[in-house]
Amino acid sequence: MRTIILVIVLSSTWWSSVHAQEEQYRFSLEEAIAHALENNYSAVNAERDLVDAQKQKWETIATGLPQINGSVGYQNRLKQQVVQLPGEIAGGEPGTFVEVVFGQPQQITATATLTQQIFDGSYIVGVQATKAFLDYSQNNKEKTDLDVRKAVIEAYGNVLLAQESVAILEKNKETLSKNLFETKKIYENGLGDEESVDQLQITLSSIESQLKNAQRLEKITLQMLNLVMGLPIETETELTENLDALTQEKISLGLLDTEFKIENNVDYQIVQNLNEQRYFELKLAKSRALPTLNAFVNYGGLSFSDRFNFFDRDQPWFGFSTVGVDLSIPIFSSLKRSASTQRAKIAFEKAKTQLTEAEERIRLQLESAKSNYILAIEEYATSKQNLELAERIEKKNQIKYAEGIASSFDLRQAQTQLYNAQQEYLQSMVNVINSKTELETVLNQQIENQSIKK
Repeated sequence: MRTIILVIVLSSTWWSSVHAQEEQYRFSLEEAIAHALENNYSAVNAERDLVDAQKQKWETIATGLPQINGSVGYQNRLKQQVVQLPGEIAGGEPGTFVEVVFGQPQQITATATLTQQIFDGSYIVGVQATKAFLDYSQNNKEKTDLDVRKAVIEAYGNVLLAQESVAILEKNKETLSKNLFETKKIYENGLGDEESVDQLQITLSSIESQLKNAQRLEKITLQMLNLVMGLPIETETELTENLDALTQEKISLGLLDTEFKIENNVDYQIVQNLNEQRYFELKLAKSRALPTLNAFVNYGGLSFSDRFNFFDRDQPWFGFSTVGVDLSIPIFSSLKRSASTQRAKIAFEKAKTQLTEAEERIRLQLESAKSNYILAIEEYATSKQNLELAERIEKKNQIKYAEGIASSFDLRQAQTQLYNAQQEYLQSMVNVINSKTELETVLNQQIENQSIKK
């Protein structure tokens, strides 16, 4: 009995866990974006790069702060060196020599050294450059977030498109199957022709093939969305948005009047970072012609013995200490430093040209994004009207065909026109969503709000 109760409890716990996971993976578009900004693989690594840049900044600063290093050395002279001294020292005859061994065979040395950089031009430039590098890492993180947001919206829209396509094709298949069944009955009763059956069969086969492909695409697009969001691709993910409602939400002509400040564009900021880096590289090349000055102080101890007893309390140690400064003055480098400085100057001038080019390219990108957004909205309105017309034409041909006024060829033509209009309408909605996202990316819109929501 206890075993049965335990099985029931474990089963209930498992079912609750599964149910909770299913609830967890239901996403609106904004929820999908927020999840991706936290879990997308590129976004996670961009965050790590930012932390790495912060650590690198402190690493550079720390090189100019006091440094303390310790060292311990041990020597054991297995065979000591013999020195010959004049014999007179030991009371011997002039011209004779006495063989003497100096010192004891074992020696240990312990030293601690404090060093402090007093002046180094390259250090000053390096500290300044770390701020530029940190700004670059922050801008790179922002660009990654914008790219992730754009990828999520496109993937989310593609899933909705695939789902809508499946639904429409299933409806079309149902209607065609009904028409084919009725036409076959009429033909079997001798009131129709075989061509009508064949025409409908061709159309139905085409729709069935498209439906199978749409079902495969639905699975693939959902896996792509999972990948972008940082989820395992086989995760059961449910989308809560509706393609038509999402499209209506994305139609905002006021966005076209948004004031454009190019300094807010992340691509422009990254090119500016490149200019700053090249500027500091030029300063670094110039700083190598300056002298460097460092100070140091050390303290240590020496001990000697015939055997290894240096840790005995009565073992004598002899202390020593040194204080000093090192001054290094560059004098002549065979014009190596001059060539390095000139190369850095050329790189800086190239970076300034790239900044000008980037500014013009971004302005052109903005105009193109605006044009594409307007076109997408216009095509959406046109495709919606065309779909309504195609539906009416197809319906009329259905009635005419049933009454024997229209041929099967006319019906098939009307149906094909309707199916094309349906796909164009679905694609136009996705184009509105994607074109607005592209425009927002150029304007650097939405990502700040999304970061707050996180």
